[in-house]
Amino acid sequence: MGKKPKYRKIIEGAESLSLGISIVVAILLGVAIGVGLKRLFGYSWLLWLGVFWGVGGAILNIYKAYKKQKRELDELAKNPRYKNYQNSKDDDILKFEE
Repeated sequence: MGKKPKYRKIIEGAESLSLGISIVVAILLGVAIGVGLKRLFGYSWLLWLGVFWGVGGAILNIYKAYKKQKRELDELAKNPRYKNYQNSKDDDILKFEE
C-alpha cells in the first residue's frame, strides 16, 4: 500500500470548494458578457443571453464534477472489499448498539 499524502484532506476540500467558485465565476462571466454586449449593440435581450450562457456554463461545471465523482465511485466499486455491499433500508437509520 502506498503512503497517503500529508495534505490529502486539504486538497480534497479545495477541489470541492473549486466547484462552488466555478459556478459563481461562470455566472458572473456570463452576466459580464451580457452587459458588454448590451452596451456594445444596445439590445437589452443580449444581457439575458449572457445570463443564460453563464447559467449554462455553471450547469456544465456541475455535470463535469458529477461525471468525475461517478467515475471515482465506479473505480471504488471494483475494489473486492466493497463487492458484496448492498444498500438496505437500515443504512439510512443510525442505530447505536452495544
